[in-house]
Amino acid sequence: MKVLVTGATGFIGSHLVEALAGRGYSVRCLVRSSSDLRWIEALLSPSKPSSLPAAPSVELFNGDCLDVDSLRKAVEGCEYVFHLAGLTKAVEDGEFFEVNVKGTENIVNALMERGSRLKRFVFLSSLAAVGPSVNGTPVTESTEPHPVSSYGKSKLEAENIVYGVKEKIPVTIIRPPAVYGPRDRDFHILFKMIKRGILPYWGKMSYSLVYVDDLINGILFSMTKESAEGKIYFISDSNVYTNDDIAVEIARILDRPFTRLRVPKAVMPLFARISELFRKGGIINRDKIRELHHSCWICDSTLASKELGYKSTVTLKEGIKWTADWYRINRWL
Repeated sequence: MKVLVTGATGFIGSHLVEALAGRGYSVRCLVRSSSDLRWIEALLSPSKPSSLPAAPSVELFNGDCLDVDSLRKAVEGCEYVFHLAGLTKAVEDGEFFEVNVKGTENIVNALMERGSRLKRFVFLSSLAAVGPSVNGTPVTESTEPHPVSSYGKSKLEAENIVYGVKEKIPVTIIRPPAVYGPRDRDFHILFKMIKRGILPYWGKMSYSLVYVDDLINGILFSMTKESAEGKIYFISDSNVYTNDDIAVEIARILDRPFTRLRVPKAVMPLFARISELFRKGGIINRDKIRELHHSCWICDSTLASKELGYKSTVTLKEGIKWTADWYRINRWL
């Protein structure tokens, strides 16, 4: 069966491509000329005859979510489409809406026109589309969304586009919290800081997390379950962690003590602006600071467990160790 993956060269997308290819799907990866193929190039179908057994079919398809014509061609013949492409960090808020909203609208329109064989369209959203918990109780699929960042608002707007066509095409929306694992660059920053013995600290925070392999399993469960059509699901490891829990586990794995460097919330926007000037597209930016002003980012994945049969299998201890091992092997630490 032919599947299309947008965002195939990214952290989560490359893991999804591997999983789909491993299950025998023929995977079409939407890529731009500037895409870094390092995580999927070993999976690409050989262009020359070989005496080796045939590998699962993984092909590149040149296109862009902002190029409607390329999307019309990309979705043709595909039975499953996974839309993971999107912008998670930007200096200007408008960039989130241009990429996350318009890009989603374009692929939905392409499917409406050319997706005659479509069995499921899976859209990867985010906990940020709903926003933080306001009372310390994990948010659920029935929680009224109240995104606090431009990124979150753009993902919610994209969700509304997808959900708005659920009577016309089979859709499923997945909302993960913070995702970590091999190839992730956001958690990598936290690992590096703790290795250096410091941890910026602006008060106690609570998080839901999901290891990338668990998220991929949740996505795969959602693609074929009839009960998932037209539904939204949170996918997490079902635990709640404080920033101290996460930092202490990383420090234990790295065998490094660390000192908490207190950062007053009042100076965080200035800190973010300075970071933007020196590193455009970095995780420390003004939009991310809007999220960090809220201390409780937790969600409940019970519905996914009941309806999809999803179950987290990776503990924080295991996930942090495997992530650290990968960073070391690849000389990121």
